[in-house]
Amino acid sequence: MEFFGLFEYGFFRNAFSAAFLMSVTCGIIGTYIVARRMVFISGGITHASFGGVGIGYFLGVPPIAGAAVFAVIAALTTENLTRRKVLRNDSIIAITWSLGMAIGIIFVYLTPGYAPNLMSFLFGSIITVTLADLIFMIALTATVSLFFMAFYRTILYLSFDEQFAKTRGIPVMLMNYLLIVLVALTIVLSIRIAGIILVLSLLTIPQNTANLFTNRFGGIIIGSIIIGFLSSVIGLYVSYVLNIPSGATIIFTLVVMYLSGRLIKFVA
Repeated sequence: MEFFGLFEYGFFRNAFSAAFLMSVTCGIIGTYIVARRMVFISGGITHASFGGVGIGYFLGVPPIAGAAVFAVIAALTTENLTRRKVLRNDSIIAITWSLGMAIGIIFVYLTPGYAPNLMSFLFGSIITVTLADLIFMIALTATVSLFFMAFYRTILYLSFDEQFAKTRGIPVMLMNYLLIVLVALTIVLSIRIAGIILVLSLLTIPQNTANLFTNRFGGIIIGSIIIGFLSSVIGLYVSYVLNIPSGATIIFTLVVMYLSGRLIKFVA
């Protein structure tokens, strides 16, 4: 089937819209994550959110809502413990990561009735995105975009020189807590696209691909959004044609684009 013919289907229109919104949000938040070298912290938050999925199933509430609450708590806890130097950073991440996964599995199996199919949460399924999901994604995309536009220079200082930010009178602690909450919410809503296992790729691969061609923070954001959207649309179409998982196909496409970028840089 031709690509544009797919827009006759509601599920594809929803998936296309989700791909665009996710690309914008992950492009912005992912650039901050990579600049701050918070990739592994984000990985801990991602896997910890599975605890919220399990609790959501157990309590009969939307699993994504449970994941959002759990991810925000995990993010704030990680940020707090890291700053207080209670434990080494890698130890905090490992504990958060493993505890979240363990809680999720326990509560899923404690849920009465048949055990739910967790494949869409682990590996993503963009074609199952609903109108309600899109509304939440629109709200998050608007919030993230406006926040970064309003505090762009402040975020720039925090990303590269936190001590300098303090000398400028910037409320560093408050900004860090607000940003880590946005990171957590972005991760949770991206789970619908790529799943818990693969979502970290959406927050790092487009940024590293864009970074091959520019070192400017703003340039990486724009490049990441474009690369993320193109790879999502291509991956979505290929997954539909070949009848393979969409999340994994999108990530595979992202890796191919990154390797192509490296090749272009090498040849040039």
